[in-house]
Amino acid sequence: MRDRDDGRSRFFVAARPRKWHEAHMFTRRSLPAGVLALAASPTFARNARGQGSFDSFLDGVRTEARRGGVNSATISRAFAGLRPNDRVLELDRRQAEFTQTWPQYRDARLSPARIEAGRRAYGDHRALLESIQTRLRVTARVLVAIWGLETNYGGFTGNFNVIEALATLAWEGRRAAFFRAELLAALRILDAGNVSFERMRGSHAGAMGHPQFMPTSFERLAVDFDGDGRRDIWDSRADALGSIANYLARSGWREGEAWGFEVLLPSGFDTSIADHRQMRPMRDWGRMGVIRTGGGGLPANDGEWAVVIPGLSRGDSQAFMVGQNFIAIRRYNPSNFYATAVGLLSDRVA
Repeated sequence: MRDRDDGRSRFFVAARPRKWHEAHMFTRRSLPAGVLALAASPTFARNARGQGSFDSFLDGVRTEARRGGVNSATISRAFAGLRPNDRVLELDRRQAEFTQTWPQYRDARLSPARIEAGRRAYGDHRALLESIQTRLRVTARVLVAIWGLETNYGGFTGNFNVIEALATLAWEGRRAAFFRAELLAALRILDAGNVSFERMRGSHAGAMGHPQFMPTSFERLAVDFDGDGRRDIWDSRADALGSIANYLARSGWREGEAWGFEVLLPSGFDTSIADHRQMRPMRDWGRMGVIRTGGGGLPANDGEWAVVIPGLSRGDSQAFMVGQNFIAIRRYNPSNFYATAVGLLSDRVA
């Protein structure tokens, strides 16, 4: 998952709320002007950062993958006809968290249609969700909210060829080491038979399936919840939702605790301490004059909490008191926009 917090990028991952409405096949595309000027032949002599040919890059990955135990036939099939995808590069530079204000981002993801679809999804899969919650100790409604933000409850899981997208981003140079590692992981997933070549499709950043896991996240955290011997986040809702729960459980989720709630800040509040990393006892925030939206004091709680203002850098003042479960959601996608939207949607779907 990407670290993309309110316009300040520290890295990625997923998943988080992404839309990809164009399918891309294994054919060469016209590249942006800056890249096209450097692409003097079908081998793409150098990329936009002047870093070697695409074919040379693939040769290096091929060698590294073979050394890591990936079958040569798997690599050959995955790389057949592969060329950089300019649409991947375009979308990589246009993240919603970087271009939208908090109200725009919030309202788009908490639309009445999404909330109603979430309620239907919760009802349709209640038995499965309750089974996952019982076994993995993660609140069912949060699983539904992440599912809703990532892929609209499985309605759209992405049309990009994952190998093509990851190879493009690994060669292009920006966060090259990260995407190279993800590309190698994707080859291992194919080689292990977890998914067919044709089915391994996802986001422009290589996030896959209902939960939009990056390949290394799949390797570490995907689970076979339905017990059929495969970890199938593409076509098994049990595996997909169970994998989301496992991700949160391994990220420190505390079952029975709230993710957070909206608060009102007193006049003159020092916004420099509005940071998810600045946890304090609830009583300390109360002494500063922070109150829960709707009136009344803060709830009695012995744990530590933080104040976040998702749109602070863009002048928005809506604030939230958040706890450890907010941090767990943030590990799924390190963005205050994303984690707050997940929390708010979870409050509404069940």
